[in-house]
Amino acid sequence: MYDALKQEFEYYVEHQQELVEQYNGKFVVIKDKAVIGAYDDEVVAINETVKKHELGTFLVQKCEPGTDNYTQTYHSRVAFS
Repeated sequence: MYDALKQEFEYYVEHQQELVEQYNGKFVVIKDKAVIGAYDDEVVAINETVKKHELGTFLVQKCEPGTDNYTQTYHSRVAFS
């Protein structure tokens, strides 16, 4: 995993309980160890975030309790529609 995204994922894991309390079921966007957005749909989360942030510089993570939702998805720099 890209080092910056690894740090963002570690932030998610460390703060998962409090994030779930606030964002359960949403796709959270994490950048610079902070939640910068929360969306109902992963594609919408990506499309909205790339308007202000370069693809590959933020993590989109489904916010749910437990470890079953931990994923390692890598996206290329292909535009989403």
